[in-house]
Amino acid sequence: MKIEQIYTGCLAQGAYYIESDGEVAIIDPLREVTPYLDRAAADDAKIKYIFETHFHADFVSGHLTLSEKTGAPIVYGPSAKPSFNAITAIDGQEFKLGQLTFVVLHTPGHTMESTTFLLKDKDLNDYALFTGDTLFLGDVGRPDLAQKAADMTKEELAGILFESLRTKIMPLADDVIVYPAHGAGSACGKNMMKQTVDTLGHQKQVNYALRADMTKDDFIKEVTDGLLPPPAYFPMNVKMNKEGYKDIQEVIAQGDNALSPADFEAVANETGAVMLDVRFEQDFAKGHIPGSIFIGIDGSFAPWVGDLIKDVKQPILLIADQNRITETITRLSRVGFDNTIGYLKGGFEAWKKAIKQYDTVTSITAKEFKQIKENNDHNISVFDVRKTSEFEAEHLVNANLAPLSNLNNQLKDFIKDETIYLHCAGGYRSMIAASILKSRGIHNIINIEGGLTAIKATGLETTAYVCPSTLV
Repeated sequence: MKIEQIYTGCLAQGAYYIESDGEVAIIDPLREVTPYLDRAAADDAKIKYIFETHFHADFVSGHLTLSEKTGAPIVYGPSAKPSFNAITAIDGQEFKLGQLTFVVLHTPGHTMESTTFLLKDKDLNDYALFTGDTLFLGDVGRPDLAQKAADMTKEELAGILFESLRTKIMPLADDVIVYPAHGAGSACGKNMMKQTVDTLGHQKQVNYALRADMTKDDFIKEVTDGLLPPPAYFPMNVKMNKEGYKDIQEVIAQGDNALSPADFEAVANETGAVMLDVRFEQDFAKGHIPGSIFIGIDGSFAPWVGDLIKDVKQPILLIADQNRITETITRLSRVGFDNTIGYLKGGFEAWKKAIKQYDTVTSITAKEFKQIKENNDHNISVFDVRKTSEFEAEHLVNANLAPLSNLNNQLKDFIKDETIYLHCAGGYRSMIAASILKSRGIHNIINIEGGLTAIKATGLETTAYVCPSTLV
């Protein structure tokens, strides 16, 4: 038996490769399926099943492409109604894989089709649990993503999830290994641990949602409390996973369209494409195309693209290093953004050589910011673009809260005739915010390098006080 977790950090997503006696099952595959095919080839094995725990919202699965390339059937749990050929299993149904057995455990609540796959070893002992978004480490799947599709409230779905956990998962032995679909950083939950594998017994001890003395009312209240609005692209990803999508190679071929600076500018003007700059934030600060938006490829790229661009059909033009074009198009497609229509040939340096206009972002160190703050008797305009929960835990005295995901709704808060200082936790999100503000005509901004981490190191005062008027 071989179990391999294939974890993708930028999505905080875990896919799984399970092999026994030359037969392979893939659980919740990513859209680019070559790694699974290569693993099976290396094991001289055949992919027999593709198990999907539910219709994913935060990424586009590779189930259709993988099934087309291997002939393996796609398996969903009860109540799933995809628009393509698939096995809709019944609760308790078994699937043999070499010497192993998978048992379908219908665990609705995150979504109504959500299913957990219990793996039994060759002696039919319960061995591992592939929980999808039903059970995370430290948390459970949020119950508000499928409420419209299920015509139910999040409280009703949470109540169903409570029963699923108590009747299907918690009765299992403590030594059963838990393999979830996501870890810390995913928007599919709110309190996930950094670890990506654990035992069920340990989760019963540390996961708030698995407390033995918890009532259903307690569960509903705690699971639904503090949920942030889901990213706008989530419903579109569900639709693609349920109805189908283009092969990723077609998406890459379309986006692999080198454009000269003149052509790039013309296409941007003709199509209204988002000019997406994915370089390092320091490079963007030193020079960028006016109106372009920065979301660096080396940060939480795909989730921020989905949260800020929102419409998966939006045309996108890339400014990136040549050796990262294919990677960027691929990572966009993972979250359903299939409409990359070209990239700037030669990168930003070609833009400069063409003597095209460009813009910059003024950045200062935390030490420089401290001097400015102290010299101005602390009376300066500072905006913190982190999440509300981060701001509540600790923030600079007199700072304003403007969460990055809500920035476009707070533009009126940025006064154009005074200098605005931006920061986040480490510098990535504040540069994204700076690019959005500049694209909206707000240029009187200064980015603080290193964010709150660097600012705190200078000794400037922070507080946990939350000003209700700044919360959104």
